[in-house]
Amino acid sequence: MDEGLTPLDCLLPSGKQKICLIILNQPIDEDYLHVLWKKALLKACADGAANHLYNVSAGCRDSFLPDYISGDFDSITAEVKAFYADKGCKLLETADQDFTDFTKCLSIMLEQIRQQQLQVDAIVTLGGLGGRFDQTMASIETLHHSLNMTTLPVFIIQETSLALLLRPQGSHRLEVDTGLEGDWCSLIPVGGPCQTSTTGLKWNLDNQVLQFGKLVSTSNTYEPKPPGEPRNPVTISTDQPLLWSMAIRKPGD
Repeated sequence: MDEGLTPLDCLLPSGKQKICLIILNQPIDEDYLHVLWKKALLKACADGAANHLYNVSAGCRDSFLPDYISGDFDSITAEVKAFYADKGCKLLETADQDFTDFTKCLSIMLEQIRQQQLQVDAIVTLGGLGGRFDQTMASIETLHHSLNMTTLPVFIIQETSLALLLRPQGSHRLEVDTGLEGDWCSLIPVGGPCQTSTTGLKWNLDNQVLQFGKLVSTSNTYEPKPPGEPRNPVTISTDQPLLWSMAIRKPGD
């Protein structure tokens, strides 16, 4: 079993994870942005994400300058591109259409981490789960690519959801007692059947096969806990890449 991972640690102001941040071309949650930006060792925008960052940081743009912006630059506006270029942000054009801007931005970030010899615990992506369904699926495909690109976990966060692709090796231990966890969680076999066992869920799996058209563990939740007691971690073993998704409880929910 791995040493354990706390998916929502990155959203805790007191969280200990060392992260790098990728922003995708979708509306930005400002609360998440402020927490993640302060923590991130590297910050990047994928193409039109720079437009969203430019808009939400109006009045304090000099405090939100990404290390680089990458993509084929078919989405970033001329005004935004000129602003960040003038501020010294790297503009890295990546014309390969066989991969999405997310995948290409991730590849550049991993190279920057290697070159700078940064000690990083996770890569967090802001955006990628909303808007067009095909773009959401493209985000999940990038998570599949990431398994061959890095050993670092890659989280996708947007609105009230987090997604993480679990590797098909050993047993994963997820700490789910930060106080930010919402009510639901799920295990989705995107890519093929997954033989899976779990603990810590209300509806656990015991060496069962998850597969579209047969069994998919959506709308699951965590095992009940006595009042005042900590929530048990979730453990998951799988023989194939398996998508973990969980609700994020926002202030006021």
